[in-house]
Amino acid sequence: MQIYQALKNDHDKLKALLNQLVALNSQDDEKCEVLLEQIRDEFVPHSRAEESVFYNSLRSIETAKDLALHGFEEHMEAEALFRELQFKEITDLDWKKTAQSFKTAVEHHIQEEETKVFNAAKQLFTVQEAEMMAQAFQRLKPEVREGSFVQNTLDLIANLMPPRFAASMRTFTHHV
Repeated sequence: MQIYQALKNDHDKLKALLNQLVALNSQDDEKCEVLLEQIRDEFVPHSRAEESVFYNSLRSIETAKDLALHGFEEHMEAEALFRELQFKEITDLDWKKTAQSFKTAVEHHIQEEETKVFNAAKQLFTVQEAEMMAQAFQRLKPEVREGSFVQNTLDLIANLMPPRFAASMRTFTHHV
């Protein structure tokens, strides 16, 4: 399997979970918490592994650098909305509105990625490279899933750093 199909499989799962979330009744807190846990277990590992494997590979190619950085920006935007949902009791927000904003941000990102980014990447990576990325992506997701909120946030920061600094940041943060 190539990275494009691995990412699309995750996208499809995430879109289904988001549809369930926005369809919930505002009073259904228990189902909301269960769905938020399921979304977290799909969204965060997908995002960190995608950044580390796919976007950082794109970022290393000058002509694709802007596409990769745009993908990082969209991840940060969506993740900020998701974190608001996770802490909805503390923030006292209109969670339905935030859930819809999160869904819209994720769907926009997926649509751009599956068209513009995938098309560009297919011109830049060989089939073998795309298959190797898919394998690395699948291996990394369980590690991320088991990481703490703080660890996953530090991994986001490491993914954004220039590659020459990212490795030392990861070494440091995995000892924290």
